[in-house]
Amino acid sequence: MNKINGKVRQSTIARIRTSSSGNGLANRASDVVTRPGPVGIQWFADGHETTVPERAGIRQTLDWLDGHDERLGVAVVHQPNRTQIDHVITEMRLTPLLAEDLKEGHQRPKLERHGDALFMVLHPPFYIDSSEDVAFVEAEVVKQNNFVLIITQRIPDELATLSWSPRIPSNAHMLSKGSESVLYTVLDGVVDQTNPVIDGLQKDIEQIEYQVFTGDPAAPERIYRLSRETMDLQRAINPLIPIVGSLRAGFNKHQVSESLQGYLGDVADHLARIVNQITDIRELLNQVLAVNSTLVDQERNENLKKVSSWAAILVVPTLISGIYGMNFDNMPSLHLKYGYPLSLAMMAAAAFILWLIFRKKDWL
Repeated sequence: MNKINGKVRQSTIARIRTSSSGNGLANRASDVVTRPGPVGIQWFADGHETTVPERAGIRQTLDWLDGHDERLGVAVVHQPNRTQIDHVITEMRLTPLLAEDLKEGHQRPKLERHGDALFMVLHPPFYIDSSEDVAFVEAEVVKQNNFVLIITQRIPDELATLSWSPRIPSNAHMLSKGSESVLYTVLDGVVDQTNPVIDGLQKDIEQIEYQVFTGDPAAPERIYRLSRETMDLQRAINPLIPIVGSLRAGFNKHQVSESLQGYLGDVADHLARIVNQITDIRELLNQVLAVNSTLVDQERNENLKKVSSWAAILVVPTLISGIYGMNFDNMPSLHLKYGYPLSLAMMAAAAFILWLIFRKKDWL
C-alpha cells in the first residue's frame, strides 16, 4: 500500500492465518514453498484421529480405508512435480480427464464429478499489502469415497513467506460425518480467507478517496489497478456460488446429514455476503473514478477561466498600443503633450476594470 503522511499501514498479509489448529498438518512457510510431495497425511476412525504409520503414503492410506466406511483419510500435497502427480493418479486410479486436469493445472474454480471422484478447484485469495496486489493459490481437491486429497500449487513468489494450509475439521462431530465434512470445511476456509482481502481493498479505497479530493495526479492509475484486482477477485469467488449449488443439489443422492447441510448453508450465506461486498467495491471504485473525472474537469475549467481572464485583460492594452503603433500622421491625440502617459493610464485603467469584473465573477 502506498505511503500516506510518511507512514505505511501494517501489512495485511502478516495478519492472515488460515491454517487449522490442531490438525497435525505441516504449517510452516518452508513447507509451502520448498517441500514438494505429501506434507500431511491424517487418518480418522469414527471422527477421532488415529496414528499414521511412519512413511505412510497414499497407497497405504487407501489400503487402510478399503472396506471401512467409518474411516476417513486426508492427504495434503504442496507444490508437487509431474512425477508426484502421476503417482497420485496411478494410486487413486483417476479417470483420464481428471488426470489431465491435475497434470495441466491452471484450472478455473469449478466442481466436476469423474466416476467415483469429485473434483473441486478453488483459488484462495491473498492481499499483498506492499504492492496492492491480490494473489491466488490454486487448490485442487479430489474426494474419492472416504479419502480426500488436497493439492496446492502455483503459489506466487509474493506468498513465499506466507503459511497456508487448507482448513480441516478439528472436531470429532464434523469428522464423523465423512469426507463431505472435509470438502465443506475447505470450501468454508476459502470463503473466510476472502475477508482480509476485502478489508485490504476497502482501506485502499479510503486512501484513494483522500487522494482524489486532494488532487493527487496518481489517483486515476491507482483506481484502475485496484479495479483490476477486484475483477480478479470476483472471477475467483463468483464461481463458488454454482459450486455450492451443485453440492446442495446432491444432498439427497449422497445422503448428506442434516448437520452438514446446515453447515454448507452457512457457507452459502457467508459467500453471498462476500459476493455482495465485492460488487459494492467495484461499484464504489466506478463512483470514485467518476468523481475524480468530475474534479479533474472542474479544475480544468477553473484553469481555463483564469487563462481566459488574463488573456482578456492583456488584449485591451495590446489593442491600444497596436493602434497607436500604426504610424499614421492623422491620429487623435497623437501630438498631445501628455498623450503618451494618458495612453498608458487608459491601458492600465482598462486592465484594472477587467480585473475587477473577473474577480467579482470568481474567475481570478
